Amino acid sequence: MSVFKKTYVLKLYVAGNTPNSVRALKTLKNILEEEFQGVYALKVIDVLKNPQLAEEDKILATPTLAKVLPPPVRKIIGDLSDREKVLIGLDLLYEEIRERENDG
Repeated sequence: MSVFKKTYVLKLYVAGNTPNSVRALKTLKNILEEEFQGVYALKVIDVLKNPQLAEEDKILATPTLAKVLPPPVRKIIGDLSDREKVLIGLDLLYEEIRERENDG
């Protein structure tokens, strides 16, 4: 096992303090603290204040969570309330799922 842990770089695009944006941020913080404590960097981007960043990253809806590193880039749209869907959608549970498949 490697001594070095992967570091995850994530961007959460929100539109102000809408209920979905607030829920997405709260849910994401819970997931990150439980599953990725100390191995992530999260940047929250308000597309109302920084529309050029949303345009550059081709964000069409909010809230959108993007995993920038490690590659490949993955995006998921919504309030992030389905924890497993978030982890699988962002390719964060890949190794765990692969291990389960190999055990079964």
